[in-house]
Amino acid sequence: MPSAPKRRRRTPRQLLRGARRRTRRAAGRVRRIFWRSLQLRVVTSTMVISIVVVAVLGVFLMQQIVSATLENREIAAKSEAQADRNAVLGYLSQPAAETAKQPADSGQALPGAGDTPLGQATAALARRAGSASRYSVIIRNETRPGEFYGTTNIDPLSIPARQREELFKKEPGEETTWYTPLHYLGQRETVPGIVIGTRLDTFGTPLGSSYEIYHLVPLEREELILASVQRMLVLVGAGLVLLLAAIASLVTRQVVTPVRLARQAAERLAAGRLDERLKVRGEDDLARLAASFNDMAANLALKIHQLEELSQVQRQFVSDVSHELRTPLTTVRMAADLLFDAREDFDPMAARSAELMQNQLNRFEAMLADLLEISRYDAGAADLDVDSVDVRDVVLRAVADSEALAERHSTRFDLRLPSEPCMAEMDSRRVERILRNLLFNAIEHGEGRDVVVSVAADRDAVAVAVRDHGVGLKAGEENLVFDRFWRADPSRARTIGGTGLGLAISREDAILHGGWLQAWGAHGEGSQFRLSLPRVAGAVLRGSPLPLVPPEVEMRRTWRGQMTPVLSPAASDGGRDAD
Repeated sequence: MPSAPKRRRRTPRQLLRGARRRTRRAAGRVRRIFWRSLQLRVVTSTMVISIVVVAVLGVFLMQQIVSATLENREIAAKSEAQADRNAVLGYLSQPAAETAKQPADSGQALPGAGDTPLGQATAALARRAGSASRYSVIIRNETRPGEFYGTTNIDPLSIPARQREELFKKEPGEETTWYTPLHYLGQRETVPGIVIGTRLDTFGTPLGSSYEIYHLVPLEREELILASVQRMLVLVGAGLVLLLAAIASLVTRQVVTPVRLARQAAERLAAGRLDERLKVRGEDDLARLAASFNDMAANLALKIHQLEELSQVQRQFVSDVSHELRTPLTTVRMAADLLFDAREDFDPMAARSAELMQNQLNRFEAMLADLLEISRYDAGAADLDVDSVDVRDVVLRAVADSEALAERHSTRFDLRLPSEPCMAEMDSRRVERILRNLLFNAIEHGEGRDVVVSVAADRDAVAVAVRDHGVGLKAGEENLVFDRFWRADPSRARTIGGTGLGLAISREDAILHGGWLQAWGAHGEGSQFRLSLPRVAGAVLRGSPLPLVPPEVEMRRTWRGQMTPVLSPAASDGGRDAD
């Protein structure tokens, strides 16, 4: 038993390309959903604007709260620092004998404090501070580098050397304040805090020196409070944004729902359900819109009914007249044939009259046949006699029927047929009639130049293109060519006796096959008609194996850097006299 083939592993580049393709596809779906939903766009816009506004207000409010909190804490710390400085200055100003009589401090000081005035001052400050959570104090002597006194377990690293240098630049008694992390002995993490430093001039005291006193105020509690406030602001802002989005969704829904119902009703109305109406609720603008829509639908249904009746009367009239004219036309035809056969026995004027009558009777019969065919299409009674045929044979029969007319206009056919059969399911009689109309049209307007007939086929479709090199078309005329009885130049007479219905019938034949009959033209470059049909009857036609614009024209215009001529739509394109 043969083993199953191994699945090839995809390269990283292929995986990346697949991921990009899926991402683009997902982004396209999201984009389509976004632009198709008015409610989603309104809610999204409201959320974006709300987020921006709430973020700006939140940042501003948080800054104000932080500023006010730190300012209040700084004012309180400066007040306490001023009181502590006065107390320290009092201790340092006392004689050594008096300070020795004072009781030892019960506060905790760094080793080396002892019963000196500095030690007693430090102990007194420790008692005032109460605990390290309020503030700590460090006292330094400028004449004794590395020696300091401090309360609790504060680390002297909390005072950077740069800040000490700035302090010495100021006058004694002038405060310096800065924010810096505080270091505590035995703790790895720092605590945000405020440091208030002052130099004390004690040259007039028994110590006769200058000291630095630093108050270190931790902001840990304020930081926790501000973090809590920040979380609360974020939660409140998120809730406010969601609330605004919900309100926008609710308000938009009240407007979008009636509009969506009106759109659905309009689609059903366009599909032919003329009894579709909207419910009118209330007296607001949307209610008046629904009432106006109902009035429009009622008037539209009435007009369509009237037009259908008129169209039915017109179709019936054309059909009846065409049938009724056949009986007298048969009698006139018999008399005209007798006169035409005996015209050699008449004088020249009577013989010429017999020939003119014969020609006009032929044209009259062709017009009656075309009117009957159009009436069958209008009544929806036309059907196909489908058979599998070679398109090349149909083209050759149509060309053979047009040879006589081409010789009279000194026109030659340039046939470009494939070497392999082009089989397709079609009604060969109708397709041959389409090709004859296109060939007659090209001969009349080709000004004696060659008419190129091209045939091509692919897996799904076959196509026939008829190209002439006449005067071509003006801009916009390609949209009128298939109208009944239309002429590019109304003052121009029909040289081949056309009825003005040939291209209109040809378009109906192409549509009946599920195909396209398209036209291209440019002034001074001629025109080209292209018939595209599916190879299988009933299949959907998605493309044509032949280009609508002739390749030589496309190449020339690309080389010149000009825009391509206007192309006709898939169902009603092209342009010249509707013969």
